Amino acid sequence: MALLKSGWLWRQTSVFKRWKLNWCDVWIDGSLVFYKTDSRRDFQHRVSLKMACIDVRSGLECAGLNPPESHSRENLVVVQLRDGSTVNLCVNSEDEAIAWKLTLLETKRNPVFTYNPYDDSYQAVPVNDHHTIYITPGAGPGAHHVVVQRDPFDGVAEQLALGLLAGMAAGAAMRSFLWMPFFFC
Repeated sequence: MALLKSGWLWRQTSVFKRWKLNWCDVWIDGSLVFYKTDSRRDFQHRVSLKMACIDVRSGLECAGLNPPESHSRENLVVVQLRDGSTVNLCVNSEDEAIAWKLTLLETKRNPVFTYNPYDDSYQAVPVNDHHTIYITPGAGPGAHHVVVQRDPFDGVAEQLALGLLAGMAAGAAMRSFLWMPFFFC
């Protein structure tokens, strides 16, 4: 998957409201991912911007939020989520805050496009939690192939619910047949 922006950011924890320094990646599928180190091995938190993000604010738009020590209010970036929670971030400068805000907003709004060489056209791919997107370098200069795979576990919950319902109906029918010998005696 293509990486749009990455770097060290201060992130405020949700429980104790402490500021922690995390490595942050913004991926082309709209994932905002936080790691403990820049090696990307110690995963901490993931936010799907295309699904959960309502708005992104930066700088003085972030009222009521105190930045970490030795940082000014202009360095803040706040991501508002659909469930009412927020992801509070702090960067090193005001310019960086604006750059992160614009990247997050662009990632939230823009779809992923695939190129079909047979009709010479681009098609938008709906990116959601049930698709995996891989972008690999193509044969020509600047060409990329985008492969979208469906989640193999998509629809498992519906099949499980239908199986439980069928099992309950069969059990109710069988229970009524068990009383038949007593009625004929």
